[in-house]
Amino acid sequence: MKILIIGCHGQLGWELTQSLPSLGEVVPVDFPDLDLTDSESIRSWMQKTQPDVIINAGAYTAVDQAESEIELANKVNAVAPLILAEESQKLNSLLIHFSTNYVFNGKKGIPYDETDLPDPINTYGRSKLEGERGVQSLGGKYLIFRTSWLYSTRRDCFVTKVLKWARTEKIIRIAADQVGSPTWSRSLSDATCHSLKIMMQNGESWIEENAGIFHLAGNGAVNRFEWAEKILQYDPKPEERIYSELIQTSSEIFNLPAKRPQNTALDCSRFQKVFKSFYSDWEISLKQALTE
Repeated sequence: MKILIIGCHGQLGWELTQSLPSLGEVVPVDFPDLDLTDSESIRSWMQKTQPDVIINAGAYTAVDQAESEIELANKVNAVAPLILAEESQKLNSLLIHFSTNYVFNGKKGIPYDETDLPDPINTYGRSKLEGERGVQSLGGKYLIFRTSWLYSTRRDCFVTKVLKWARTEKIIRIAADQVGSPTWSRSLSDATCHSLKIMMQNGESWIEENAGIFHLAGNGAVNRFEWAEKILQYDPKPEERIYSELIQTSSEIFNLPAKRPQNTALDCSRFQKVFKSFYSDWEISLKQALTE
């Protein structure tokens, strides 16, 4: 089995390159070799590699910057997934595409499941929703995994920023009015690998029968301030810190260009039922990520 991983240098893409070689030949690619803003670049790579599985871990993820780069965000997050879906159908390949909890408006008050209607409130969320719809419109063999608050210890993200602030700032202010489901990129990669194994074992008809959207994130819900507290609790080198106070505040004081939904925690029970897999609690994964 030949597996094409798009976005191999990203938080998730790099982990996928570590998890998937046991299942077949892995072909990793990233910008500039494959340019998700260029339809010909995408189609050329599909025809050149002829993959059995296409995993799109590439995305435009600069939430605030997207408000001033709408066209670029749409090319990467909305148009490119549709082209990948078209090419996957030509090749009779399986497409696995990743989306986000930011397709929701955050007003439900409890974790979202796959039956809830999306209603994004920023450009990033709207572009990712259009990408989902493009893939869905063609049908066939595909999975869309919506995840939440993805992090790793290898790349710039909320976890690494909190650890950096603790070493450079005396006072750290974190919003307490945003709730999500923190997701370690390695756990997401391992779950993706598991789902691919299950699909290969069950065959093409099972894949088509179970195609669709699944929520796949760390189990549970937490606000950003509480998440920051846990990051500092599991900091592997606390002796390096200089901060004296962690203060909870409102997201409004940061005056960011993009609105953030207040509560977009995800209910992942459908994935666990279909793929017979329990996804780790977010805090257990965080502790493992920071103490391994």
